[in-house]
Amino acid sequence: MKIALAYSSKRGLLKEYLRRFPDSGKDSSDECFAEGDSPATINAVKQAIAGLGHEVRAIEADIGLERKLLRFKPDLVYNIAEGLFGDFRESYAPIVCEKLSLPYTGSGPLALGICLHKARCKEILTANGIANPSFRVFRTGDAIDLSGLKWPVIIKPAAEGSSKGIFDRSVAEDETSAGKLIAETLAQYNQPVILEEFLPGAEFTVAMIGNTPSPEILPIVELDFSQLPGSARKIYSYEAKWVWDTPSAPLRIFHCPAAISDVRRTAIEELAKRAFRTLELRDWCRMDIRLAADGTPNIIEINPIPGILPDPKENSCFPKAARAAGYAYPDIFAKVIQAATCRLSGGAHGAAF
Repeated sequence: MKIALAYSSKRGLLKEYLRRFPDSGKDSSDECFAEGDSPATINAVKQAIAGLGHEVRAIEADIGLERKLLRFKPDLVYNIAEGLFGDFRESYAPIVCEKLSLPYTGSGPLALGICLHKARCKEILTANGIANPSFRVFRTGDAIDLSGLKWPVIIKPAAEGSSKGIFDRSVAEDETSAGKLIAETLAQYNQPVILEEFLPGAEFTVAMIGNTPSPEILPIVELDFSQLPGSARKIYSYEAKWVWDTPSAPLRIFHCPAAISDVRRTAIEELAKRAFRTLELRDWCRMDIRLAADGTPNIIEINPIPGILPDPKENSCFPKAARAAGYAYPDIFAKVIQAATCRLSGGAHGAAF
C-alpha cells in the first residue's frame, strides 16, 4: 500500500506558532511543543511501516496537509498528528482525510476532540457510569466555589496532553491554594480548568490495539512513584515526564507487566474496554487509570494518539507494553494497520461508528 504518515513535529509546531504569532520570536517554552514528535521518532515510525513492505511518505500535518495528500494519493493515512492550537487540534488530520475520502488509522474527529477535552470526556464517562474522579470545571469569569470538595485535588488545563499544565505543584490541599492554582492556570492556558479529586491509589497505563468488541489489551504498565524525587507528588507530572527523566539519567518509573492480582487486572481491563466502546475509539489508544482509596479503578486520561518513542531506554508506555507482549516496534504499526484495514472493510473487528 501507499501510506502517508501524517505527523506533527516539534519544528513544525514551532512554525505554526510563529505563523500565528509572527512577532513573538522563539521565546515560547518547550512545554508549548511537548506534543510534537522528534525527527528520530518520525523517522523510526516511517522506517517501521516501510519495513512492512509499504511505500511510505512522511507528511507534516500543517496548513499544507490537504495539498500534500492530494499530490501523494495514499491508500491509507497513518495518523499520529497532534496539532497545536485549539481543543479540536487532534481532529485536523482526520477531518482532512474525511473531506478527501481517504481512509486513515485511529479514532475519528469527534472521538479525538472529546478525549482531548477532559471535561467533555469525563461528562460522557460519568453519564455512562464509567468510574472517573469527581470533578468541577472553571472558566474565566466563573465564581470559584470550592465548597464541599474532598481534599486534596489536582488542577489542570482542560484540553492539553503530554502532561502539559500538570506540574508537581498542581495538587492543592485547601481552598486557598486551589483558588490560586485555578486562577493561574486559567490565565496561562486560556482555556477551561478542570479540578479533580486526587485519588490516592496506584496508577496504571493500559495500551490497546484493535476494535470493539474485542480490542487486544497489552500487558498493563504500573507507575512506580517511589522513583521520583523524595518531596515530589505521586503524579506523572510535566517535571517527571520531561525534566527529571533524561536519557543520561532515566527514571525507572514504569513496571510492565504490572505486579497485580488477576482480579485487579480484570477490573482494569474491563473498565478500559467499556471506555473504549463508549467513546467510539478505533484501532489503538492508551488509557491512564488510577485506584481510588477503596481500590476501585478510575479513568484519569484517555490518549487516542499514544506516544510511541522508539528507544527502549526512553519511558514511552505504549512501546513498553508492546515489548512486554513480545512485539517488536514495527509490530505495533503492523497490528494497527491490520486493525484499521479490517475495520474499514467491515471485517470481524470492523465496528462501524
